Amino acid sequence: MSALRGLLRKEWFHIKRDRRTATVLVMLPVVQVLLFGYAIRTDVDNVRLAVVDPAPSNTTLALRNRFAAAGVFRIVASVPRTEDLEPLFQNGTAQQAIVFDHDFTEDLGRGTPAQLLVITDATEPNTGALLQAYAQAVIQQYQFALPASPARPASIIVPVTRIRFNPTRESKNLFVPGLMAFVLTIISALMTAISLTREKETGTMEALLVSPLRPWEIIVGKVTPYLAIGFASVLLVLVEARLVFNVPVRGSIPLLLFEGLLYVLVSLAFGMLISSRTSSQRIAMMGVFLTTLLPNILLSGFIFPLESMPAILRWISYVIPGRWFVAIARGIMLKGIGLEYLWRETLYIAGLATVLLAASIRSFHERLE
Repeated sequence: MSALRGLLRKEWFHIKRDRRTATVLVMLPVVQVLLFGYAIRTDVDNVRLAVVDPAPSNTTLALRNRFAAAGVFRIVASVPRTEDLEPLFQNGTAQQAIVFDHDFTEDLGRGTPAQLLVITDATEPNTGALLQAYAQAVIQQYQFALPASPARPASIIVPVTRIRFNPTRESKNLFVPGLMAFVLTIISALMTAISLTREKETGTMEALLVSPLRPWEIIVGKVTPYLAIGFASVLLVLVEARLVFNVPVRGSIPLLLFEGLLYVLVSLAFGMLISSRTSSQRIAMMGVFLTTLLPNILLSGFIFPLESMPAILRWISYVIPGRWFVAIARGIMLKGIGLEYLWRETLYIAGLATVLLAASIRSFHERLE
């Protein structure tokens, strides 16, 4: 018993000495439960709906109001032509569109079948299936509520569905582009943070800090090999996605490689910043896990749709670089869009890379001083 008490006192002493590790261990399950509890949602809310109404009338306005009052849809645009929908789908403004036939009101008044086109973005297959079901339910409820008359004994609305970007609704087309962000984060942020903190533990980092090398030269020397590894990983993932999983790449491959390299640079800079603020590999690993891996899984739209999350998590997701890279990868691979639609996401990732690299250099300056 005395030996056991001595061992307990020794371990407790180590925990008190490394309080940051103990704090992270205590807070880790709390953060995980909060994130998983609020982020894992199978329902879909705040659906961005566009409406094409070439001949507005009280009938079409009533059906549009039905969609707005359903509690699921949010009308983001109303355009007169079907051609106007393309940029709305390309830049993600709309997830679904309702297209009224030009003679919709007249056909409905005569009791003849009135056509209604429902266009759904199926980049996320499960979400696309739910959106179709929601839209058809609203249309059916509206049809049942229409009053019958001798001139109009029956009112028939014929919804025609069209699937965009992922017509086969295969889940691999959703997950493989998202996996790129997850894999690149592991390779870049985690391995960089671990390698630098290992040099601190072995004492080689102090030798670099007192060498004639400037802080930015140290960072370039540390980042460049992992940047090359990350770029090679982007190439391998693209080859695997195309040859093994048969995921389409409809957009520019050079643009996707450039965006992947930019995202690798962000992850590397973040890994270096964490390593500059930590003193052991254990703390660095937990720091990377809490600040990059876990948020990139839950708050990037990689698995769970952002529309179904609470508003506070949607706001937090704006500072998650994985959210923007997942949107870029899916946009290029599935939608075939270019920089004219992805410039906001690209600027955000480039700005974040600049900020993180500047913070890493400043941190090394502080250590030198």
